[in-house]
Amino acid sequence: NMALEVPPLVTRPKASTVGVGRQVILRPGVQKRYVELTEPTLADQRTDLQRLRDAVEDLTLNPDLHALRRLPKVLRDNDFKVTAVVVDEVLVDVEPGDTTGTRHAIAYDLGTTTVVATLLDLETGTPVSVASMLNKQQPFGGDVITRISATMMDPDALGRLTLLARQTLAELAQEVLAEGGVPPESVYEVALAGNATMTALLLGIDPEPLGVAPFIQVSADWPVLHASDLGIDVHPGARATIFPALGAYVGGDIVAGMLASGLDRDKRVRLFIDVGTNCEIALSDGERIVTTAAPAGPAFEGGAIRCGMRAADGAIEVITLDASAASDEDAVTLGVIGDVEPRGICGSGLVDAVSELVRVGLLDESGRLVTHEAAAASVPVLAGRLSTVGDGERVFVLHRPTPDAPTAECVYLSQRDVRELQFAKAAISTGWTLLLEELGVTAREVQQVLLAGSFGSYLSPASAVRIGLVPRLPVLRIVSAGNVAGEGAKMVLLSARERTGAEALLQEVAYVELSDRPDLNDRFIDQLAFPV
Repeated sequence: NMALEVPPLVTRPKASTVGVGRQVILRPGVQKRYVELTEPTLADQRTDLQRLRDAVEDLTLNPDLHALRRLPKVLRDNDFKVTAVVVDEVLVDVEPGDTTGTRHAIAYDLGTTTVVATLLDLETGTPVSVASMLNKQQPFGGDVITRISATMMDPDALGRLTLLARQTLAELAQEVLAEGGVPPESVYEVALAGNATMTALLLGIDPEPLGVAPFIQVSADWPVLHASDLGIDVHPGARATIFPALGAYVGGDIVAGMLASGLDRDKRVRLFIDVGTNCEIALSDGERIVTTAAPAGPAFEGGAIRCGMRAADGAIEVITLDASAASDEDAVTLGVIGDVEPRGICGSGLVDAVSELVRVGLLDESGRLVTHEAAAASVPVLAGRLSTVGDGERVFVLHRPTPDAPTAECVYLSQRDVRELQFAKAAISTGWTLLLEELGVTAREVQQVLLAGSFGSYLSPASAVRIGLVPRLPVLRIVSAGNVAGEGAKMVLLSARERTGAEALLQEVAYVELSDRPDLNDRFIDQLAFPV
């Protein structure tokens, strides 16, 4: 192993910056050694493999069958001048001539909605190309629960879901390779970070135990796999690393995120929140790490919201209210994805809208829209945007397509929408509150809050604080961590040491189950109100 960690031929290891400003020493599991061997004679009848092993003294060469099949011909066709390709002490190939400058890997972020692939140059530690696409499993439902349900209702669904996941990975591999101008046989390793359900479906494992109490995984970690086992057409001997999971709802994507965020190495008190339908939360006090999952529901992805939609063109993502504006039109400023006519509101826009309504006084602490009379007295320039729809449900109009458009044709925030967000933020704040108690830490002691995932990247820290989604801290302590799952996948490809660190997290992190706490409902209700 030490040969992999500190290759003798690398005197000054290069560093690659990944994650949240982290630098990773470039020591990948994929190693190449160019050798010029002496040809066998009657006086020297060592086997081809032994001859190669004797020449590559710093690495252990345990050949796979593909390498053994190629070894005799490649040696003799190239005057015994070849390059040995080793992945984690396994000799996966012998290539003609000197190919030491060419070695690649693919990192996957296997999301429920979107899958992202990054082709890495392992020589330099830099990305060559990146591609993303919707997970082809979408027809079976937009979240893990509906996909688990599909396998329970239809015995053929699991096979189709597995095939669709593999087709997604295969197409992304083809795309990044074509864009990067890299042949498939130059990719010797892949890494995947996904939640427990996505991982199970990819591997063809029945996910039903993940969806019903007591929520049990078949395994926390995975055996050595080949990329071909996952339908990915790269080098025949390419290995596949799949991140281990801490629980049914704190999966490999979160382990990858913790790794990329350095949660296991930083001595500060740090809170990690991956905001989504299932919100994963981790807290470190510098010595210990605890984690849990909170069922936030679909509000952050626009689900169960009257005018909700995913973050696509036409979605309102930023909202600012000005109670001192001279006119109704100037009082509302909207940021719309694609700079087109607003069609709906996405998760970050929902949080912004509620936060702004709380700030200007149109939503009270309980989450109730104030009466028209109260609004006219306190915020007259915005009072005209309070209206009703359907059976009298109160709404706040964000955008009218025409000045005289009926409320039902407008983009608006309803009282029910506010309640959906309250339930989501209460679930999350209950989770981190209980983790703080678990480690005996107060909210004020938290030195950094990391908002992870695609939604967390666009969430306004000020809005998150104002509605109580995160602890009431200075906004400079709240940082967008971005796509840390994908960054963690890159890290284990760039550094064998980081892979060991990911595996160690299984023993270092304690999982806290919230659902069996007798006081959970009371704690949840305590978190519903917006902070004063």
